[in-house]
Amino acid sequence: MRVNSNTKARTRAAAGLTVAALAAGATAGAGPATAQPKAAPAAAAAAADCSAAYRIEQKLSSGTTWRMCWRYDGKAGLVLEKISYQPKGEPKPIRVLNSARLGQIHVPYDDGSVEYDDLTGFDFAQGLMNLAPGECPGGTIKTVKVPDSWNEDPNVKGLCTTTRSRGHAYRMQGDTANKVFQAQGKDLLVYTVNQVGWYEYMTEWRFQDDGTITMNVGATGSLSWDDYDAGDGRGWPIGKGASAKATSHSHNAFWRLDFALDGSTKNRVEQYDSTVSAPTRGQRAPTTKTTRTKVTKETAGDSKAYRWWRMVSATGKNKDGHARSYEIVPGVTTKYPGRSYTKRDLYVTQYNKCELFASHNPGNCGPGAGKSVDKWVNGQTLTHPVVWMNIGFHHIARDEDQQPMPVHWQGFSIAPRDVTAMNPLTPAELGWQNGHWRPRR
Repeated sequence: MRVNSNTKARTRAAAGLTVAALAAGATAGAGPATAQPKAAPAAAAAAADCSAAYRIEQKLSSGTTWRMCWRYDGKAGLVLEKISYQPKGEPKPIRVLNSARLGQIHVPYDDGSVEYDDLTGFDFAQGLMNLAPGECPGGTIKTVKVPDSWNEDPNVKGLCTTTRSRGHAYRMQGDTANKVFQAQGKDLLVYTVNQVGWYEYMTEWRFQDDGTITMNVGATGSLSWDDYDAGDGRGWPIGKGASAKATSHSHNAFWRLDFALDGSTKNRVEQYDSTVSAPTRGQRAPTTKTTRTKVTKETAGDSKAYRWWRMVSATGKNKDGHARSYEIVPGVTTKYPGRSYTKRDLYVTQYNKCELFASHNPGNCGPGAGKSVDKWVNGQTLTHPVVWMNIGFHHIARDEDQQPMPVHWQGFSIAPRDVTAMNPLTPAELGWQNGHWRPRR
């Protein structure tokens, strides 16, 4: 799906066709909606700290409430801010993030002919698409004023907030054969669709009732009709015979997360690595030992087996007295080695208000600062850490990619670790089983 110099004109025309198609009843998305997000009560204003028009608040049927503010940036698109999580049993909201948004979508082509930075170089934000009611089942579509819009009317019905079921949250056989504890999980889903050339990017944020946040980018739309000239090894034949090969390419998606656990940006970063050793004499099985490394300075890291990271609150503890934290859970990735900033999976940088995009950053961050996230990792002490996650996807087209192209997803999650003393969805009947419990007699 190569983008060429006529993309803007094509985007405007395609946008009109897409709106017409949506008005005719085209739908998108997977999974049933369970409830329409309710308007936030006036009392929540202090927790969300934004006006009603820019506030998202949803109490899920399991008792968990998510609160956040939103705004729309002229390059990054949707930005979510002041995100808090309040499971049942917690007296007040627990702040998780100052802000969360995309940090770049970098698209290099396998034949070396071209590469794009869709957020900073190809008007990602201006391509916000109108959504039809069928695309936001059971939810609310908010109107977004798009900065520097190409259209006469910059107001786009482009932000969906709804709820979805995700299947089992847990299942456990009780002490008696006829007792089963189980619950179906619920999510708050917030998403937009942005068109860039032939792509339509679905930027999706899932806020689960167990405190997990999952962020995904899904690419759909169309294979470019003028991009069938790839040579052997750099494309795949689409259509009859093998004469027309669609050029392969990568999507390297970056996210930027500014944590503020319990309302403080003075969070700590920790890395955990485990090593497995062969059994020694007298042991029945291999042994595994996990070690913690405190990350005190800016770093670039790679995902691998038996490695994980967490962001730890500097101020908050759960009811068991354990420091609250969020674990970073990388998704499936194909790391692109062609550029310095895509060679690592994770970057942690000291907060700088001008460091906003992982590549071709438009801000002037000072002499020698560089324009990409890898250049910002230069040994500063972390007092306000910002996490950048890089998830890659190598797209080798297939016949099934036409027409339209099925969504292919890439993303990752952050999961609560010791944010609450027990599973936030624990049924009341099992609330006493905390820690090293023993059956009641």
